[in-house]
Amino acid sequence: MGVVVSILIACIFLSLIEKWRNLPSRKGKRGEMIVSSILSNLPPDYHLLDNVVLRTKGGTSQIDHVVVSRYGIFAIETKNYRGEIYGDDNRQQWTQIIVTNVTYLKKWYKTYSYVTKNRFYNPVKQSLTHIYALKDSLQGFPNVKIVPIVVFIGEAVLKEVHSNTHVIYGDDLLRVILSYTTPSLSDEDVEIIYNHLVQQDAKEVVSNKEHVQNIRIAQSVRNNKIRSGICPRCGGELVERKGRYGSFYGCSNYPNCKFTLEK
Repeated sequence: MGVVVSILIACIFLSLIEKWRNLPSRKGKRGEMIVSSILSNLPPDYHLLDNVVLRTKGGTSQIDHVVVSRYGIFAIETKNYRGEIYGDDNRQQWTQIIVTNVTYLKKWYKTYSYVTKNRFYNPVKQSLTHIYALKDSLQGFPNVKIVPIVVFIGEAVLKEVHSNTHVIYGDDLLRVILSYTTPSLSDEDVEIIYNHLVQQDAKEVVSNKEHVQNIRIAQSVRNNKIRSGICPRCGGELVERKGRYGSFYGCSNYPNCKFTLEK
C-alpha cells in the first residue's frame, strides 16, 4: 500500500512540474533563451540586446531581442508555440490549432483525436509597435532601417501564414538577418545606437507588473479609439477596404499610415 501511495505522490509531483514548465511565461522565457543562443552565432560586428524595455508615450514596449548592425536594426519577436499556426497581416488575432491523439486500450486499441483551438494577438502587429518604439527612441537617426522579424520556436507549423513581415522558424533566423548586405550605418553609428539603447533600456526599473499594466491601459485606449472609428496609430478615420483575403478596415491616411484591422 505504501508503495502505491508513493507512486501516486510521485506522479502528482511530476504532473505539477510539467504544468509549471508549460506555463506561458516559462515557455516564453525558454523560447527567448533559445533565440538568444542562435543570435550569439552572428558575426562580432552584430550587437545583441535581449529583453529591451523602452518607455513610450503610452507606457512601455518590451522587445524580445534587438540586433544592431551596419545593415540595419533587427527587432525580433519570439513565439514558443506548437501546433498549426494560421494568420495574416490584417487579422487582429491569429489561430493556433493543436491536435492531440489519445489511444485507449479496452478490447482493442482505439485512437481519438482532440482538437484545441487557441487565439493569440497578431505577432506582426505586435512587432510593428516595437518598430514605432525604436523609431521614437532613435529620433537622431530618422532614416535608419529597422527590420521586424517574428520567429517561431518549438513545434509550431506555419500552416497558412501570409505576411509582408518576416515570419519564420528559428532555423532560418541567421539566414534572414545575414541576407541584408547593404550598409546603411557606419561603424560609429552602430556604436552610438547600441550604447543609446543600452542607456534607454528600462527593464531594471520597470517591473513586469507595471509593464503588464501599461499594456492593459494602452489596449483599453486603443479599443476605445477603434470603436469610435479612429485610427489608434495616427488619429485618421478608419474606412472599409477590400483585400486579397476579404474586407478589412484601414486608415484613411494610407500609405503614410498602414494600420489595418480585421473586419
